[in-house]
Amino acid sequence: MISTVSKRVGRSILVVLLVTIAVVALLSFAPGSVAQVILGENATPEAVAKMNSELGLDQPFWVRYIDWLGNAVRGDLGTSPLTGQSVSEAIVERLPVTLQLAAMGLIIALVVSLVMGIVSASRPGSKIDRGINALSAVFLSVPAFIAGPVLIYYFAIQLQIFPVMGWSRISEGLGDNLRGALLPAIAIALTEIAAFHRLLRTDLIGTLREDFVASARAKGMPSWYVMMRHALRPSSFSLITVAGINLGRLIGGTVIVETLFGLPGLGQLVASSITSRDVIMVQGIVVFIAVVYVGINTLVDLSYQVIDPRVRKVVGA
Repeated sequence: MISTVSKRVGRSILVVLLVTIAVVALLSFAPGSVAQVILGENATPEAVAKMNSELGLDQPFWVRYIDWLGNAVRGDLGTSPLTGQSVSEAIVERLPVTLQLAAMGLIIALVVSLVMGIVSASRPGSKIDRGINALSAVFLSVPAFIAGPVLIYYFAIQLQIFPVMGWSRISEGLGDNLRGALLPAIAIALTEIAAFHRLLRTDLIGTLREDFVASARAKGMPSWYVMMRHALRPSSFSLITVAGINLGRLIGGTVIVETLFGLPGLGQLVASSITSRDVIMVQGIVVFIAVVYVGINTLVDLSYQVIDPRVRKVVGA
């Protein structure tokens, strides 16, 4: 067990290092610099070069990366030269918004996909199954940047049920907070609903054909009990895997939704930081998201041993 955890942690650290190296290299090749943003469009090349030197941006990217990595290992992700705010403080300030948005989107997707998957698998090939599959295909074909404006138009502008944009913290009232978070969470969840539904439906149909399910039915157990007690748990193995992976992806993939709805989360911050060439801020956010992503993946891998005893036997062998 210790050897397995050590190997996965080692691979996770390697992934984080490769991601941060790629980010630093790509931003180094991008035109412009944060010095030009600070000094303005009318700044002379000499002034820009001087500020770049003061900020250390005139050094090769690998030199800057090693310096930054040494500080990051000690917990210092740097300070934005544009705003003067610590990267760690900016992450802590905006993380609750992104985390709530991703968690709500994932919960909505799981709940809806569970209902759709159970209903579809209970009557494969029926009209209900075909209708749910068609709805799933619609969800899958509507990305967040299309779903967002459509939801805003109908539910915020036409019906005026939800605010067009903006964010209320939970401390300001749970009701206002949920009203501001629900539409962007739904926009994120639509594609996930389709993916989760198709995965769960396929696994459930396969599990319902197993001998142990036929044995449970032969004992006179109700269909709903067989589905929930005997079929759902072994069929959720792949769903839990994908859901865990997607949570990390959703945390780092809320850029479009947060921008559309004007939400002060990490996605909006990293988008504005890229535009303003704030390399320090982008590096810090990316390494944080990478750590969260690989950390969640590692926990999901280790959870296999709890969910499926067969994996535990293989690891212990």
